[in-house]
Amino acid sequence: MKKKMNCWELKNCGRQPGGENISGEGVCPASTENRLDGVHGGMNAGRTCWVVAGTLSWEEVYGTFARKYCTCEMCEVYSSIKKEEKRKFKLSSTLLTLLGK
Repeated sequence: MKKKMNCWELKNCGRQPGGENISGEGVCPASTENRLDGVHGGMNAGRTCWVVAGTLSWEEVYGTFARKYCTCEMCEVYSSIKKEEKRKFKLSSTLLTLLGK
């Protein structure tokens, strides 16, 4: 079975723990958000990054889900994961519930 890539691998952002770019923007919250671990076959929130506040979007750190979601829908990571998961793709409302929001 093919390994499913996390957002930091797909974007090559270097913001995962131990990554080469954490000194600038810090560790990405998607790489450490363990409440979404395993969803869509990802590590932590690596395949659900669009619902996690503080992730990068168009090279800018974005805050809340509501503020960034429209941008995330246009991201190649979101599109790729949605296409890969097909009918198993979890809606954002389900993911936000898992986050307790």
